[in-house]
Amino acid sequence: MKLLLTRPEGKNAAMASALDALAIPYLVEPLLSVQVADVTPVQLDTLFSADILIFISTSAVSFAEPWMQGHWPDAAYYAVGDATADALALQGIKAERSPTDSQATEGLLTLPSLAHVSGKQIVIVRGKGGREAMADGLRLRGANVSYLEVYQRACPPLDASACVGRWQSFGIDTIVVTSGEVLENLINLVPKDSFAWLIDCHIIVPSARVEIQAREKGLLRVTNAGAANQTAVLDALGI
Repeated sequence: MKLLLTRPEGKNAAMASALDALAIPYLVEPLLSVQVADVTPVQLDTLFSADILIFISTSAVSFAEPWMQGHWPDAAYYAVGDATADALALQGIKAERSPTDSQATEGLLTLPSLAHVSGKQIVIVRGKGGREAMADGLRLRGANVSYLEVYQRACPPLDASACVGRWQSFGIDTIVVTSGEVLENLINLVPKDSFAWLIDCHIIVPSARVEIQAREKGLLRVTNAGAANQTAVLDALGI
């Protein structure tokens, strides 16, 4: 087994250390870049008047932190996934997190504490262009929902042929995909004449949604890890 780690720059270190300890070979090739987005004073005012703050990712926490200047809003905090909850904990914030068996938007919406939110002011902290499922679900429950978009995603400038050639030469047979955006960038990057190789690879995904997305793109060997964190990925690999 030889793995390809595809998270944004600086986000692969924990997984790489675990693989080093297990003597499992891997390559790191970030297939998503994350950059700061502009935030207006009006958006910040909305953040500080919220009853509930929902953080979608660790990037949401890290890109929001400079705006807080050490003073986080007095609100109820929620995190999609253990890694995001842990990132908030490093800021001294205890957040309610998604259930262990569904560390995604859909899991967070099953929490009893979010069942009755009519009239609540909720701000979802995320990147630009994220999914609408969380906001739609909360609005159906009567909440007033807005966004604070603190970062934006892009595909790094990569030479497709060189990248895929390097992966194939190394013997990559397993690819860890931690979001739908990473999956899209992977599929768009692989040339048509190498797609048969990609189909033969074992693709590890973080949720049922991304698993469906992968299968719709023609990928066959797909395993849903149930989360994007290191423990979930290692479990999905059978390690």
